Amino acid sequence: MIGEVNRWWLVLLAVAVGHFGIHLAIYNRVNAIGLSRLTTKIITKGFLLSTILIPLLLLLWFPRPLRELLANQTETARFPVYVTTYAIVCLSSWVFLGIPWLLWRPIFGLEWVRAPRSIEIQDVQRWVRHSLARTRRCKIESRLPLNQIFDLAIEQITLPVVGLPAQLDGYKIAHLSDIHLTGHAHPDYAKHVVQMATRWQPEMMVLSGDIIDRQVCVDWLPEIFSLAEARDGCYYVLGNHDTRISDSRQTRRAMDLAGWTDLGNLSAIHSLRDIPVRMIGNEYPWFDRPKVEPNDHGEFRVLVSHSPDQIWWARRRGIQLMFAGHTHGGQGRLPLIGPLLSPSYHGSRFASGDFYKPPTTMHVSRGLGGCHLMRIHCPPELSLVTLKAG
Repeated sequence: MIGEVNRWWLVLLAVAVGHFGIHLAIYNRVNAIGLSRLTTKIITKGFLLSTILIPLLLLLWFPRPLRELLANQTETARFPVYVTTYAIVCLSSWVFLGIPWLLWRPIFGLEWVRAPRSIEIQDVQRWVRHSLARTRRCKIESRLPLNQIFDLAIEQITLPVVGLPAQLDGYKIAHLSDIHLTGHAHPDYAKHVVQMATRWQPEMMVLSGDIIDRQVCVDWLPEIFSLAEARDGCYYVLGNHDTRISDSRQTRRAMDLAGWTDLGNLSAIHSLRDIPVRMIGNEYPWFDRPKVEPNDHGEFRVLVSHSPDQIWWARRRGIQLMFAGHTHGGQGRLPLIGPLLSPSYHGSRFASGDFYKPPTTMHVSRGLGGCHLMRIHCPPELSLVTLKAG
């Protein structure tokens, strides 16, 4: 009897996990398909509500069949067809969603690039004289245990790149992503990041979108980003949160004023160490992406994309090196399991790290900020990338 009871407990637990997994998969993908902000919020909040309500309603409406099931009285434990069907769907998700999710856990390292790195964690609050938290919400959340929103991880990464021209061996690129200027954090946090990137003396600096969330912060952009210096220029694209500004052209003008080059929806040849390199920007699906032909001439191509989902687009166009953000490393990472949340068609598969899908090597940053003021085992990342022939 005890064994039978335990068995049904395990079945119900498996159904509950499958229920959560289905909703998590939907959440991740809804936030990746370029819907309007309002539509995305309605759908995600609706599914968040159903994540909680469906198990709760099951407990409230069918307490007797549940008790009978757990007591192994299966001959009297009767559920409506729709409840049984949904339970079967939840159990099936272990195969259709669970196996792929398990395969792409960071611990297994499938498709990952072995990129040596050294990491320095800076408590940015100690580098400034005033509080970085400007709002009550930020002050409260920044003091919560384990929260790392101001613990900047400066990661020096040696990234092997297949197809890298010999002249670019040792080339230095500072990668910034997902600044998310919301007004919650003082602009000096972003200024410190830019100063740290510049102090490294990169040959190029790239910013892969989600620069700003609120209109009031547009005026901060020239002051923050004019501090950046790189011999071959500083390039940026916009992301989904940049659509929250009434007119994204204001953001572009402010970044241009700061001396950065707008790479969004563009494809152009730039000279890096006296060799031609095609620099490409991709802001899809929130803005247009450029028309780029397949790489029939063997030129070296670098893509700055907001979303890592564009790696399939990059592969078809023979792009050898890609920088992306958007996923924030999951905003939180569990030991061994890694991230759960990740706004991507592929869930948390490309949440952060270095990946190789021939012919494209992709670096995905955890980002530097966020409108969600929590980071658990997932500190903000400034990537200082040195290229190496792969």
